[in-house]
Formats: sequence, C-alpha cells, structure tokens
Amino acid sequence: MTPDTVFSLCNALVLPCWLLLIFVPRWRWTQRLATFVVPLLIAGVYVWMLATAPHVDGAGFKSIAQVRALFSVDRALVAGWIHYLAFDLFIGAWETRDAHRSGIAQWLVLPCLVLTFLFGPLGLGLYLLLRMGLKKKAGR
Repeated sequence: MTPDTVFSLCNALVLPCWLLLIFVPRWRWTQRLATFVVPLLIAGVYVWMLATAPHVDGAGFKSIAQVRALFSVDRALVAGWIHYLAFDLFIGAWETRDAHRSGIAQWLVLPCLVLTFLFGPLGLGLYLLLRMGLKKKAGR
C-alpha cells in the first residue's frame, strides 16, 4: 500500500468519528469508536508506517534539520500525519465526554471540536478556556 493510499484511508477513517462527535456525541458507539477503536487502528498503521520507513541519515528529533530529514521520507511523513489524526480525535472525544460530565451545552463545544479537528491545540485551548470560564461563572 502506498503512503498516499494510507494517508487517504486514515483521513477517511477519522472523518465519520468527527461527525459522530458533532452530531451524536452521547450515542454509546460514538465514544467507543472515537476513543478506542479508531485510534487503536490508526496506532497500528502508525507503527507499521514507521517500522517500514527507510532509514534516513541525519534524521532525528534533536533539531529542526533532523526532523526535516525524518519527514523527507513519505512513510515517515504519513506516520507523522497519523499521529495528529489519532491524538486530535482522542482529544475531541475527551472534550465531548468532559463537556457532558460538566453540563456544558453541545452547541458551545462545536466550535472547539471543529478547531480541534482542523488545528488540534487551538481547539483544545478554546475548550479549556470555555470550561474554565463556565466553571468560574457557575462558582459566582
């Protein structure tokens, strides 16, 4: 399977989970799929992509030049993308669970989910600020 195919398949695999988180966050299968099943599948693909990526001299994590060298190989680049897909999905699922437990309305969480899907840490940051703001308001 080519890196392009793996990239497309993994993107296609997470999209339904995001739609479930947005439209039916309290359905019992939403959390199972978005927190466990799909991230576990993607984790397996991630390991496979890294294990089968050719070694690149000078690749590593100690400098931007080493990371650039690492991602010069398509298999490693796709593995890096899969890393984002898995963690962003896991965080989005956590946001919906936490919002439900905290009594935060789903419509307030929607922008956070969209931003988590598109920009990861930005969506998480917005959710944490929303959560903090609502807790402070409730505490008054």
